[in-house]
Amino acid sequence: MVAPSLPTEIIPANAAGIDRACTILAQGAPVAVPTETVYGLAADATDALAVARIYKAKGRPDFNPLITHVFDLEAAEKLAVFNDEARELAEMYWPGPLTLVLPRREEAGIADVVTAGLPTIAIRVPAHPVMRALLHRYGKPLAAPSANASGRISPTQAAHVAASLAGRIRLILDGGPCEQGIESTIIAATGDGLRLLRRGPIHVPEAAEAKGDKIEAPGQLLSHYAPQKRLRLDATEAGKNELLIGYGEIEGDLHLGDDPVTAAARLFSLLHEADASEAAGIAVAPIPGEGLPAAIRDRLKRAAAPR
Repeated sequence: MVAPSLPTEIIPANAAGIDRACTILAQGAPVAVPTETVYGLAADATDALAVARIYKAKGRPDFNPLITHVFDLEAAEKLAVFNDEARELAEMYWPGPLTLVLPRREEAGIADVVTAGLPTIAIRVPAHPVMRALLHRYGKPLAAPSANASGRISPTQAAHVAASLAGRIRLILDGGPCEQGIESTIIAATGDGLRLLRRGPIHVPEAAEAKGDKIEAPGQLLSHYAPQKRLRLDATEAGKNELLIGYGEIEGDLHLGDDPVTAAARLFSLLHEADASEAAGIAVAPIPGEGLPAAIRDRLKRAAAPR
């Protein structure tokens, strides 16, 4: 549980409110904002620390990929590779409650914590005028899961957000009730046909139900990205031919940082770096504590599970 400590403002989603939200986003903090589906907890998708603060505020139990919101298809094409099927869906349903999972461009500049270290990105162009105004004014992609504490009912009004996250976030933009009230449909279009990853307001009949346990988008369970090398947890020193990822007082060859937010922000990029090293195995220092530290441990346990 995240102890309440922040004064939380609820302000109208007018021009002054949008300006206030942009100021807070630029400071690396998340803000709650309405979309046509549910209220989202948005942070700068290019800033790993800002995105990690989403997880901290939500008390999110693991690191599922987050949806990246952009203003239009042109902005989306700078982040992801669209095949003909994906572009047809985008032109048909965007702006709107459809999320596409697509191959991520290497030069996209999106923080690894947004995509949970995966080579794909979940992306959508929202229709709500407040979210669109915020995206246009801020000028950068926004990562935004639902604006509620993990495990709580998704919020469709500003009051719902406050009931769940007051004291954990600085700002809620009140844009009135959400129209759809259910999270977006998620379709994967990665070159092997269209696959339905999450049902939502938009029905795409040509999309086949996804099978298997691979995590590709929010709303799924089980494991995510795991390194190819063996991964040993709760290590205080490196074993033979191991690369040690340190935390806190344990320095290691790479270092997650001295606090949970920094560690969450660096987790996936350091796993990638360690996996690309010449070491035969990876060791990770203990991450003690509850809340966000527990989420980091959960993610590491999944990555270390036998495959």
